[in-house]
Amino acid sequence: MIRKTSIGLLAAMLAAGAAGALSAQTAEELIEKNIQAKGGREKLKAVKTVRVTGKMVGQMGEFPVSMEMLPPAHKVRFDFVVQGMTGTSAYDGQGGWQVMPFLGKTDPEPMSAEDLKEAKEEADFLGPLFDYKDKGNQVELLGKGDLEGTPVYKLKLTEKSGDVSTIYLDAETYLELKEESSKTMRGQVVELERTFGDYKKVDGLTFPFTMETKSKGQQAAQTLSITKLELNVDVAASRFDMPKVQKKKEETAPPPKPN
Repeated sequence: MIRKTSIGLLAAMLAAGAAGALSAQTAEELIEKNIQAKGGREKLKAVKTVRVTGKMVGQMGEFPVSMEMLPPAHKVRFDFVVQGMTGTSAYDGQGGWQVMPFLGKTDPEPMSAEDLKEAKEEADFLGPLFDYKDKGNQVELLGKGDLEGTPVYKLKLTEKSGDVSTIYLDAETYLELKEESSKTMRGQVVELERTFGDYKKVDGLTFPFTMETKSKGQQAAQTLSITKLELNVDVAASRFDMPKVQKKKEETAPPPKPN
């Protein structure tokens, strides 16, 4: 952030206000076109449940994954199988929990504050651009550009948490092609790149069926490929509740035998 004083600061504030009013209107139009490209506000808000199955490919190899969501209740559950063991990460709308057996943690335990923050973001089915003002987010239009030969619009998203992302919208379809984000993870700022592709329609809504995530400047990536996406299917609300752990009875020594 560039700090200015006196008249310079006032001029900068007035200029930012004027530019903000103009760019906000254009950014608003782009966001509305993005929402329409996905199926429209009413259809998106009408989704009650989501179930996704697919596979993840990355440094840990290839393994199956599944995700369930209850958008109105802001709940999400993610299951994945690694080395024959099933891990689970879930957010019930208020708190999060996880089971990581391949790390020696077979009982469910509460998420760390950092994992909980990420889970809350993942639980937002509509995404940070949808009604972004109500969520405390800010959006700025950075202009038009080029992404590997494809004309795009660039939006700067500053979330309420302070995380900043640059979102690239296809200038023709208005769908997300790429997102570059700066997040604080375990005390360090990490630059991430997320690429979206293979868009398909499901019940009148449009979703990306592939997503690649990697650290900025790195070749190694983690790719999620969706094989099936279902909307408004039966998903029990109890699936998101943290299972109760039954305390193991302490072994007691047998009473001494009488002489």
